Amino acid sequence: MKRIFIGKVGKNWFGALPQIGDYSSRMEWEAACWEKISKSEKLLRLLVTSHERRDLVMRAACLHGLVSGKSYRQIGEELWLSPQTVSGIKRAIHEKNYRSYLERSKKERRKRQYSFSSARVKSKPSGWPRRTKYGKIYLPH
Repeated sequence: MKRIFIGKVGKNWFGALPQIGDYSSRMEWEAACWEKISKSEKLLRLLVTSHERRDLVMRAACLHGLVSGKSYRQIGEELWLSPQTVSGIKRAIHEKNYRSYLERSKKERRKRQYSFSSARVKSKPSGWPRRTKYGKIYLPH
């Protein structure tokens, strides 16, 4: 097994995380870990990609725009965000939890229901199909 050298600083960062056994559920443990990680600027910089940092900054800026009374259009033009993203962030204010469009789509979005008119739906002919010079005909069973 290959070992990764973290160094003293890295060991100190990860030594601060609570043990899983100290909590009754993984959700409680995850919340406690997030609390510790979010307080450590160095650990956040180590674990979060530049894309994730950008997403967090954009969400915070969008939230600031919503609180200051800007419209969806103004926020979208300033930050290059879609109305769905602004709506999701506004919903996060009310629910006190941000969920992406993908996460919301799994439960909340309704599936399309297609209806066919009776004129377009043809009944399947019964019998054995035979090709003739006049086209396909169906002979009784």
